[in-house]
Amino acid sequence: MNAPNRFELYVLDEGEAPVEVNEDTKIPNAATIKILKQDHTLGNMLRAQLLSMPQVLFAGYKVPHPLHPYFLLKIQTDGTTPPDAILSEACNQLIGSLSSLESSFKREFSFKEADGGGAGVGGAGATGGGAFATSEDPYGTGPSTSGAGAWGSSRDDYLDF
Repeated sequence: MNAPNRFELYVLDEGEAPVEVNEDTKIPNAATIKILKQDHTLGNMLRAQLLSMPQVLFAGYKVPHPLHPYFLLKIQTDGTTPPDAILSEACNQLIGSLSSLESSFKREFSFKEADGGGAGVGGAGATGGGAFATSEDPYGTGPSTSGAGAWGSSRDDYLDF
């Protein structure tokens, strides 16, 4: 089989730099950044974060081949900030967003445990039945006879946009 060993997909070798920045000579204020031992997960998050920044004119990424564990990130800025500095700022913002998401997630699950619904999302341990023991379907669209379905007392409490 031609697939690399699993550890080669995420462990950096001796002296291997995780990020390589190459300035683009054909496009002003642009750079191609090679990020090693990462995949679409980080590439897509960075691209989305970069596009939300007003200084960024273009941000895109590609994984040249699925057997090679790296992706190329192309960034073009308006010239007020160099691409490598804007990438660093985007990473810091992304770390802050993920940290906030993690604390919100932990807080919500601590509320579920305090309410007595510690046996899963539906609180099946508190009701004695399975997660779908009521007449309400799993997405909260069906009628509920008891008032508290698989998703809680409100039919749209999981739509927390």
